[in-house]
Amino acid sequence: MKSQRAELVAETAITLLAERGMRGLTHRAVDEAAGLPPGSTSNLARTRSALLELALARLTELEVELFSSFMAGVVGEPPVAGGPGLSAGPGGPGGRDGAEPGIGGPGGRDGAGPGIGGPGDREGLPGRDGAGPGSGRDALDALAEMTARVLWAQLTVDRRRTVARYELALEATRRPELRAIYDRAGGRFREPAVALLAAAGSPDPVRHGRQLVVFGEGVMFDAIVGAGAEPTLDDLRRGVRELLAGMLSDGSASRA
Repeated sequence: MKSQRAELVAETAITLLAERGMRGLTHRAVDEAAGLPPGSTSNLARTRSALLELALARLTELEVELFSSFMAGVVGEPPVAGGPGLSAGPGGPGGRDGAEPGIGGPGGRDGAGPGIGGPGDREGLPGRDGAGPGSGRDALDALAEMTARVLWAQLTVDRRRTVARYELALEATRRPELRAIYDRAGGRFREPAVALLAAAGSPDPVRHGRQLVVFGEGVMFDAIVGAGAEPTLDDLRRGVRELLAGMLSDGSASRA
């Protein structure tokens, strides 16, 4: 984002997409919701396509920061100090509407424990002695914990962002220019997934990374816009661990 005004407009557009859908996102609606003088949004994004691209760019920027923070905790690099909250928009720097702590900061779920990227045992995604994943079961547990918490966050404290992304994804099927941007953004999340699986010892990290992303997208879609119930963090842990256990076994299935 080039300026605080651009960030405010983009964040407000994301919120409106989540709350009102694509039809509720207009330049005037953004001005009103953001408390800006009339015409402010048009000055930044002249067309509707430009406004959608601005929102998608900000959404991608925020999610890249989030995933980078989570990934650092797994591959053993120093985590971002006080890592990014899950919702840095008008609601405040914590979770949804500033009422809950973001993961990556000094609170885990409901502020009751250490957040991802912080010190700690399983909650801090350690390997051995908190210095990154070890091998075998340590690596599997660390990766499963991180993935489950990413999914849980996107279903709960940052549901707003996930819903907005689905709105943009559907719109991208009708706007080639938005489709190109959306596809490029998606690649930035598949690459870290491949790196994580490689670090955990996957015999086929490219294929497994893609499958992990597909699994996560399916879980979120089912819980948010499908007929499924919202899974608990423990549900997600079990499901992800079962998936990863198959991927990180001796690799016999992938060689068959």
